[in-house]
Amino acid sequence: MSSETAEGTGRRHNDGVSIAAPAPRTADNGGKNSELTFTIISWAVLLVFAILWLIPSLWALKTSLTSNATSSLGAEAILADWNLTLGSYATLLKGGDIWNWYLASVITSVITVLLTVFFGSMAAYALSRLRFRGRRLVFLLMIGGIMIPPQVLIVPVFQELNAVGLLNTYWSVILPQVPAVIAVFVFKQFFDGLPKDFEEAARIDGAGFWTTYRTIILPLSRPVIGAMSIVTFVGVWNNLILPLFVLSNPKLMTIPVGLATVQGSYGQRLSDIQASSILGALPLVILFLIFQRRIVEGVAGSGLKG
Repeated sequence: MSSETAEGTGRRHNDGVSIAAPAPRTADNGGKNSELTFTIISWAVLLVFAILWLIPSLWALKTSLTSNATSSLGAEAILADWNLTLGSYATLLKGGDIWNWYLASVITSVITVLLTVFFGSMAAYALSRLRFRGRRLVFLLMIGGIMIPPQVLIVPVFQELNAVGLLNTYWSVILPQVPAVIAVFVFKQFFDGLPKDFEEAARIDGAGFWTTYRTIILPLSRPVIGAMSIVTFVGVWNNLILPLFVLSNPKLMTIPVGLATVQGSYGQRLSDIQASSILGALPLVILFLIFQRRIVEGVAGSGLKG
C-alpha cells in the first residue's frame, strides 16, 4: 500500500467520512433557493399588477393624443390612428378655467394639510401622553368615526356651512376635511413608540408640555409628518363630493369639480375629457415621484407595520 493510500485511510478513520464521499448539502442552500423562488414570484406578481395598472393609463394617454373626431369612432380607430396631436391639451390650457381649478386645488389642499397635521398631531400627542379620565373612550369614539362614510355627513355639513355663511368659499372645502381621524390615529401610534427619555430630560430643565411638543416631538416626527402631509394632500386634491356640494362659483372650483363640468359640457369629445383627466392627475404623479421615499419611511415608522 502506498503512502498516499495509507494517509487517506487514516483520514477516513479519523473523520468518519471518506475523502471521496460528496459533501453534505447544508441548510443554507435550501434557504437561498427558497428566498430566490419567493423573490421571483414576488416580482412576477408585481409585474402583472403593474401592467394591469399601466394599461388604462396608457390608453388614456393615447386617447388624449388623438383627435376628437377619431376618438369618437371607437377603440379600433384610436389604436389605428398614430397621427398624434396635442390639440386637446392646447384647448384646455388656452381656455383658462383649468388654471383657476389648479389654483383652487392648491390653496385648499395646502391649507388643509397644514391644519390637519397641526391639530391632528396635537390631539394625538395629548392622547398619547396625557392621562385624564375618559381618555380611552375619547380615542375609541374618534376611531369609530372612521367607520362613518363621509357621504353620510354631506347634508349635515352643508347645513352647518350654510348656517355660518361659509358656502361658496375656500373654507367650506377646507374646514370639513381638517378633522381627519386617520391622521390622529397614525400620529398617536407613532408617539406611543417614541421613548420618553428626551421629554423627561426637557421637563427636568423646566420645559413645559407645549415646549416639549414643539421642540422635541415635532422634530422627531418628520417622517410621519411628511407621509401624512402627502396622504392628506392627495385625498383633498381628489375629493369630489364635498366641493361639488358646497361650491357653485366656477372660479373656486377644484380640479375634480372642474373635470366633472368638462365631461358634462364636452359630450363625445373623448380626447378632451382624457386630456383634462391627465392634467388633473399629473401634479399628484409628480408629487409621488418626488416624495415616494418619504411616504415609505413615514408609513414604516408610524407604528402601522405591526
